[in-house]
Amino acid sequence: MQNSKLYSILESFNKYEQNRLRKFLISPYFNKNEALVKLFDVLVNHVNAKVQEEIQKEGLWFEIYPQNSYDDILFRKNCSDLLKLIESFLAQQVYEENPIHQSNYLIEAVAKRKLERLYKSTMRNARRMTEQQFYKTANYYLSQYLVEKNYYDLMELEHDRTTKRNVEEILNNLDRFFIAEKLRFSCSVLSQISMVSHEYKLLLMEEIISHVEKYDFEDVPPIAIYYQIFLTNVNSESTEHYFNLIKLLDKYGDLFPRNEAEFIYQAALNYCMKKINQGYLDFMKEYFNLVNVLLEKEFLMTDGELSPWHFRNIVGVALRLGNYSWTEKFIEKFKTYLPEIMRENAVSYSLATLYFYQKDYSKVIQQLQTVEYDDLTYNLNSKSILLHTYYEMDEVEPLYSLMDSFRTYLNRHKDFSAAKRIHYTNLIKFTKQLTKTLPGDQKAIDKLKKEVELAEPKGIASITWLKEKIAELES
Repeated sequence: MQNSKLYSILESFNKYEQNRLRKFLISPYFNKNEALVKLFDVLVNHVNAKVQEEIQKEGLWFEIYPQNSYDDILFRKNCSDLLKLIESFLAQQVYEENPIHQSNYLIEAVAKRKLERLYKSTMRNARRMTEQQFYKTANYYLSQYLVEKNYYDLMELEHDRTTKRNVEEILNNLDRFFIAEKLRFSCSVLSQISMVSHEYKLLLMEEIISHVEKYDFEDVPPIAIYYQIFLTNVNSESTEHYFNLIKLLDKYGDLFPRNEAEFIYQAALNYCMKKINQGYLDFMKEYFNLVNVLLEKEFLMTDGELSPWHFRNIVGVALRLGNYSWTEKFIEKFKTYLPEIMRENAVSYSLATLYFYQKDYSKVIQQLQTVEYDDLTYNLNSKSILLHTYYEMDEVEPLYSLMDSFRTYLNRHKDFSAAKRIHYTNLIKFTKQLTKTLPGDQKAIDKLKKEVELAEPKGIASITWLKEKIAELES
């Protein structure tokens, strides 16, 4: 039973939720089968007692039907019926938490029953609720659309052909919802394909972008923000879109719930990181300042946890700005907020990076040898740091061995985007050329600089480090 869907769902409930669910089950409106309440009580007692031994179906049966012989068909039916009731309870909780949905369903019910005396009051309440919504996400405009649509249906029932219909309000709100959602999911796709090589067909995007460019949607927060995020992805060379996004976040950032705000701010952070990786070092300070604001607001936390990718990037930027003491304190303070399953990886990698900047190379190798990195991005970055370390230590044999295994790793993992594979392949290629270039050999150095310059538009991982090493050969 412990492996069943029913048991696993009950395990997810806390004591308060268990009590609410039991009240739901004993209500004759929802359930008339007392055996299901008994089954629930027995299972919850097992869950709360954290019983280790496997729960047998026959044992449960006799706790519910002590006088009857075991009936497997009936037992399975009871489990299935209880599961359906729990699913109904979960749906009911969401319904009760959303008064706007309730008001819209009430309008439908009033219209269906033609309760004319309730028309005005239900519409007034529905409009008041939608207008009082604090968050201005795409769903805000969906709520407005549903209210106006229901009002239209009520007007149709009154057979008043002379009053102007609210068609413009209906369509405007529907358009805002549709455009905002198309932009939001398109931004999500663009963010994903920058990391992995998946293909998506995004229909109507050219028409939507053209429409947004033609009309002013700056007073519609989700459209204004996601439009700028979209532009930072498709036209990343222009920094104008990023700074427009920051202005909009200052204006509208608090009008999104935490989970959506996290994605929006992450888009701004990702753009900064992309520019940093392209060698635009001014964006390191931009990134660092934005991070400090978000940490102060606890906006980088999701359900009390800090993303390992946030953690890694914050450490990397702070170190490149020379904030070693800040970084050490940050790792110590926020490591406990990392998801436990990835904590050891994130902390080990971050400490290795800190030691690298402090030029304590033996500790770098020690840290990177203690953890096996399952995450592809962590694996790429740890291999890069190890490559840098072997170069700095002049450990030629380990360096060449690592470059061979690194190249094999890139070729073996087909999930990497083509751009990312090029970035790291270029790093390996130019690091190998560094090892073959003698200090002071200006002709060879100029040749290497020229090749790096030609390859840079396609991307080179650790480009700043690479340029620093080339400069050292000249001095």
